Amino acid sequence: MSERKLTEQKIEAFHQYLIREEKSTATVEKYLRDVRAFMVYVGEKSVTKDVVMEYKKHLQEENYAVRSINSMLASLNSFLIYIGWSDCKVKSMKLQRCVYCAEEKELTKAEYERLLKAAEKNEQLRLVMQTICSTGIRVSELKFFTVEAVSHGEVVVNCKAKIRTILIPGKLRKLLLDYARKQKIRSGVIFVTRNGKPLDRKTIF
Repeated sequence: MSERKLTEQKIEAFHQYLIREEKSTATVEKYLRDVRAFMVYVGEKSVTKDVVMEYKKHLQEENYAVRSINSMLASLNSFLIYIGWSDCKVKSMKLQRCVYCAEEKELTKAEYERLLKAAEKNEQLRLVMQTICSTGIRVSELKFFTVEAVSHGEVVVNCKAKIRTILIPGKLRKLLLDYARKQKIRSGVIFVTRNGKPLDRKTIF
């Protein structure tokens, strides 16, 4: 099989194809922008399934939101299909919407009642409870709630080699960012101890 190199000519042909398909101007511009971003990443390398998978991983490491990554991959997959390289397509990332408390809770009833009582006079604990009950996360997953992630509107939880994305309700997002601003937390984990360490079961209970 001959080497598969990305060229401006291939991208221009894709451009004309999108126009013939009567895609909107905004859609055409986005597709081309996403494909050219991949072209910059690839450079002179030959395009293979492994290279596209590496690019997907690269986007994750750059902390793009999952929805943004999936959108970019959709553009790239369309291009790959058009030029006959459909064997290089990659799957989108799974997006898990968590709005209410999950059935598998980590808090016992006694812990919940103790936390509820303490939260009456403790803003941090009150917000911890709101976060747990609005997203269904476990106490051990609070460390994934960073200023950067909350600003994007979604938190990527990596637990025991399993990755899932939690969408943050708008009201909770505002509460978390307001709290971080008030505590002068400009980046990193939002729920921390006085020593700056992420909260865990021991520090909460």
